[in-house]
Amino acid sequence: MTIIKRGFAALAAGALSTALAVPAFAEPVKFDFWFGLSGDLARVVDTLCKNFNASQSDYEVVCTSQGNYDATLQNTIAAFRAGKQPTVVQVYDVGTATMMLSGAYKPADKLMEENGYKIDYSDYFPGIARYYATSKGEMLSFPFNSSTALMYWNKDAFAKIGKTEAPKTWEDVGADLKALKDAGYDCPMAINISANESWQIMEQFSAIHDQPIASKNNGYDGLDARLEMNKTKFVQYVGDLKKWYDAGLIKIKSKDLGQDMVQAFATGTCQVIMTSVGDHGTVGKTQKEGMNWDVAELPVYAGTERKNSLVGGASLWVLSGKSDAEYKGAAAFLNFIHDPRTALFWSTNTGYIPVTKSGFEYMKSSGFYDKAPYKGREVAIASLTASEPTEITRGIRLGNFTQIRAEFGTQMQAIFANKESVQDGIDTLVKNGNAILDRFQQTYPNKTLP
Repeated sequence: MTIIKRGFAALAAGALSTALAVPAFAEPVKFDFWFGLSGDLARVVDTLCKNFNASQSDYEVVCTSQGNYDATLQNTIAAFRAGKQPTVVQVYDVGTATMMLSGAYKPADKLMEENGYKIDYSDYFPGIARYYATSKGEMLSFPFNSSTALMYWNKDAFAKIGKTEAPKTWEDVGADLKALKDAGYDCPMAINISANESWQIMEQFSAIHDQPIASKNNGYDGLDARLEMNKTKFVQYVGDLKKWYDAGLIKIKSKDLGQDMVQAFATGTCQVIMTSVGDHGTVGKTQKEGMNWDVAELPVYAGTERKNSLVGGASLWVLSGKSDAEYKGAAAFLNFIHDPRTALFWSTNTGYIPVTKSGFEYMKSSGFYDKAPYKGREVAIASLTASEPTEITRGIRLGNFTQIRAEFGTQMQAIFANKESVQDGIDTLVKNGNAILDRFQQTYPNKTLP
């Protein structure tokens, strides 16, 4: 062998030995996260995922929108049956009972403990934590995008009727709407009566008045719970809404009719709406130039001791059947989301509220709530913490509740179209809703909620 050849051979051997001596960089462990948000919110989730991936090199979360909450849950069920489920999935509030009974998850608190993360679960706002916890307080999923309903009111319009504050009682609402109408406003208040508005109209109203949606403490105490909102103050409330609608004090606004509630308020078409704090940012971005508006807690009937409102939104579930490495990645991802700095990023870009007390305090200390466009969002925290959660206000634990919401929409439309009286319409809602609960109970015979 020539000197040159021996030199190349030695060089090659040296390179090979060096390559063997220095280990190659390990590829990050990939795991899937499916979520149900779309549009601007989906883009924020994508950024959140990129931020997590950039924060460390051991794991890579692959985030995929499923379009909406219903599709996310149904797609996850189908994927699980095929053995192709994601590691982490976002499930909306009313899917909690279905997830609990599925057994297809790894409890969030155990996941974090097994992977060395110490989470102070008492740091979560009680009204949020208890919605996603077992009856013993065990956290099965991680609260993620959380919201509650507020009243949005046009301060300029109210100034014309001599008012500087939002109405605090429903009796005041009736008087103020009439005054706004008399002052020349064609649409004093806008509502929608579709299935989705069950959250604002039926569920939030019932919670802050401490009125049950169903027996068995809204289903927490058994799958044999049945609806009973036809025997509560909810009947009076729907009656008042219908009376104000008939008098022209309320208009129904929806996308199907050309303009939804949020658009109607932001353009100054309607002066009062009830919607999620998550819409706070949308109103701020799309409002009529120069319009002065604010938010307030939902009104209660006079003489009512206000209770906490319900949390809306979704939580993150970690599914069973995944590898230890994927679970380590999921735990790191949940810990990243739990960080108060992530709460600030999330709330700044979405309008959702922080889910922990430390996150809220961090945002306050950062001056988040001091001025527009974020000033006012702290009212949602006040609403969620108006009281310690009662057996009623901790949440709703009913199976197939999406179908019950659909029945709500059907019967509300019948009431407002004068096809049913208020009492008859709500009685029909209860009857048909209980049939839905019957079927759900039969699907899980001899099972109890954790």
